[in-house]
Parts: sequence; structure tokens; C-alpha cells
Amino acid sequence: MVSLTSALFGLFFILFSYFFLTARTGRRIVAVALVGILAVTLVTPPPAHAQGLLGAITSVVNIIKGVIQTALKTINSVRSAVSNFYQQATWPVSLINQARGLVTQMVGQYRGRMQNLFNIKLSSATLGNPTALEGVIRNHQTNDFSTLLTSYGKMYGSVPAATAASPEDRAMIDMDDALALDNLKILKATDAADDLTLQAAEGIEDAAGQSAPGSAPFLTASAVAASIQSQALTQKMIAAELRQEAARLAHDNALRKRGTVFSGNVNTQILNLLQRH
Repeated sequence: MVSLTSALFGLFFILFSYFFLTARTGRRIVAVALVGILAVTLVTPPPAHAQGLLGAITSVVNIIKGVIQTALKTINSVRSAVSNFYQQATWPVSLINQARGLVTQMVGQYRGRMQNLFNIKLSSATLGNPTALEGVIRNHQTNDFSTLLTSYGKMYGSVPAATAASPEDRAMIDMDDALALDNLKILKATDAADDLTLQAAEGIEDAAGQSAPGSAPFLTASAVAASIQSQALTQKMIAAELRQEAARLAHDNALRKRGTVFSGNVNTQILNLLQRH
């Protein structure tokens, strides 16, 4: 029995030494030690040999207090050194706090003034129909296009009846109204999108004042994305302006063409009168 116990204990000691030497973290070392205590308890003789069990447990506890405790202290020292290196060299806490304070200061200094600029009331109409149309144009909403159409019709009138104007005049009037309404709708949609862009910009500013070290690239990417969206809105407005200018040129050319037709008709009538006399 003693020989078997000695053999099992020797085998356990070899395995314990192997796992202890290959353990890389403090938690694994403690786990190996606890397993060792349990194994010693299992391979030790019955209660009659309590003195031997107590000695084995005492040996394992001494190992934990000695080698393992020293290893854990070394690990904690390394972690502290790495943490201090990050705080002093890679991400200095003082400079991070200084940058956060600067962001907070700039937000408090400029955000209110910028909001006041964007919220300036520019409405100038005084009469009923112009005031209603101006209010719809400037409300930054995209779910009231029908109201825009109604207000526009009350302000500028509708297309004349077929008996009141020539087909050419009615077509030009309808086209001019269509382009004007299209651009007004784009204007309202752009105003709504600008509000969202401003909200995103304020969110990025707030995040910059509270961001963790290493998060600057993510905030930069968000800012670049918001900038690209803003540029896209600007391009849409420029495209709308170009369409309006092209329609104005087409309208002017249509008037010239009609003038040429009228001049030809007048010449024909004059020739007919001369031939009669």
C-alpha cells in the first residue's frame, strides 16, 4: 500500500511540476495548485496517516505562499509597469484631460452662437398668401408637399384654361411651375437633412469631449462621413440651381421662337394685303 501511494504521489508530483511550469497566468497557477491539493488528499493514506496528509497540504500551501505568490507579484508588477507606460507615454492622462477640456471649452464657446445663427428668423412676407407660402418653404419639413402645392397655387395662380391662353403659353407656364415646385421641395428636404447633419456634428463634439484613448480614428471617420453627406447636399442644391437656370434659358428661347413665328405671320398678312391692292 505504501509503495502504491508513493508511486501515485511520485506520478502526481511529476504531473504537477509539468503543469505548474507550463502555466502562464496567475489564475492557471492557482488552479493547478488547488488541483494539487485535491490530488494529494486523494492519494494520501486513510485518517490513520493524518500526519502525512497534513504535511502534504502544508507543503502545497508553502508552494502557494512561496513560488506562486512570487509569480503573482511579478505579474502584478509587470501589469502596473505596462499601465504606467500607457498612461505616461502612449496615452498621457494629463494631455488627454487637457484635450477634453479644450473640446468642452470650444463647444461651450461656439455652439450657442452657431445655433443662434442657424435659428435666425428670416421670414419677411406680411400678406396672407405670401406669409403662408413662406412659412411652408422654411419649416424644414418633407411631409407637407401637398400644403406647399396649395400655398404656391394661391400665391401664383394656376395654369390658365385652354380657352384663355394658347397651348404654347400653357405648356411653358406649367413647366415653369413644375420646376419651381421641384426646387422648393428639394430646398425643404435639404433643410431637413441639414438639421440631421448639425445633430450629428454636435454628437461628435460631445463624444470628443468624453472619448477614451484610442477612439480618435472612429470620431474622425464619423466626422468625415458627415462632411461627405453635407457636400452631397450642397451638390444637390447646385444641381437644382442648374436645372432652374436651364429652364429659364429654354423659356427665353421659346419666347424668341414664338416671336419669330409671329413675325412670319405678320409678314405673310402684309404681303397678302399688298397683293390685294
